[in-house]
Amino acid sequence: MTSLTDAAWLQDVAVQTLLRALGQGEEEARVVGGAIRNHYLGYPITDVDIATTTLPRETMRLGAEAGFKAVPTGVDHGTVTLVQGGRAFEVTTLRRDTESDGRHAKVAFGRDWKVDAERRDFTINALYADADGKVYDYVGGLADLEAQSLRFIGDAELRIREDYLRSLRFFRFFAWYGKGRPDAEALRATARLRDGLKTLSAERVWGEMKKLLSAPDPSRALLWMRQAGVLTAVLPETEKWGIDTIHPLVQAERDNVWDADPMLRLMAMIPPDGARVTEMARRLRLSNAERKRLQAFAMTATVAADMPDGTWRATLQDGDRRALADRLRLDIAVASREPSGDVAAARLRLLHALETFEPAEFPIDGDDVQAAGVPAGKAVGQALARLRQRWLDSGLTADRETLLRDLRQEAPRGEGADQ
Repeated sequence: MTSLTDAAWLQDVAVQTLLRALGQGEEEARVVGGAIRNHYLGYPITDVDIATTTLPRETMRLGAEAGFKAVPTGVDHGTVTLVQGGRAFEVTTLRRDTESDGRHAKVAFGRDWKVDAERRDFTINALYADADGKVYDYVGGLADLEAQSLRFIGDAELRIREDYLRSLRFFRFFAWYGKGRPDAEALRATARLRDGLKTLSAERVWGEMKKLLSAPDPSRALLWMRQAGVLTAVLPETEKWGIDTIHPLVQAERDNVWDADPMLRLMAMIPPDGARVTEMARRLRLSNAERKRLQAFAMTATVAADMPDGTWRATLQDGDRRALADRLRLDIAVASREPSGDVAAARLRLLHALETFEPAEFPIDGDDVQAAGVPAGKAVGQALARLRQRWLDSGLTADRETLLRDLRQEAPRGEGADQ
């Protein structure tokens, strides 16, 4: 684990062009962090971040000369985004933090790679690679990658005090990359400093939690978060509800080839109470789509496993199919713990019917009703409502002729007609 000469992503033309453009003369540029970490762990590489000795304005000038569009996304902190062909590369000048209030830091730019590494959060995120693929490790990150051990760089409490979001990042990275028991010092530090999470913006908190809940299996990380008091600090709704459904949900996802769904996993941890869900969505500043999905789930009752096919079709015709699917998946996860498996299998059949369901078109309209002798006015709407309910009661099987025959057999109805 000392060279990346075989890494196709490092040999990418855009990456090589950028590294060499920023590494002219006495300057140097290296890939840093996640791309290297994910390469060794076999995870997909979605972003390539770069650290450089060039100052931000020089970074922008050299990037522009190499054919990149320069965007000053965080110049005060040394960060510039260089864009080419729709791809964005975040480039940051080597630096050290001089002040921090737990949310924001003041920095001083430098040229010392070891100092830059030591101000980062975790050892596995402080790896560098030059254009030739040589890897630089100043804090023991390679050994921790081998052991799948997540450690803060230096003193865990000091690292967290610099930015309280690092408490959540610790559990997020543990969910994705750690194994075994979390680092004891880090765990104690997150517990001691959990009140600092109150100073963070809702957007940052939810952003980290959403990434954590997207991990292949976040159950162990959530368990340790709960024990440290961190989970209650950011999601008090979970305190009396629990996280017991997370593990069977993850197993159900694997068994049934469902995508990992952070929103569904969140639903598994909170009570389906409309008022509490609405308040949580407001506090965390969830998007409108996320809020509506949670509210719809909270208003959707458990689906009876033995529901007749016709009744299920009628339910799907008018119901919120996304909310019904969310409810079914959680109920399947819970039922999968039962010895017989019959209830889970029955609900899986209902879920399959939902996923293949195509809404039907009600075969009667107002003209049909009037042609059958119903006077114009409110009576037409009333008759349509009665017929539609019969259609739903039939499981959507009653055809146009049957419904019109039923209408003609009714006694003449003038009730509600305009006089």
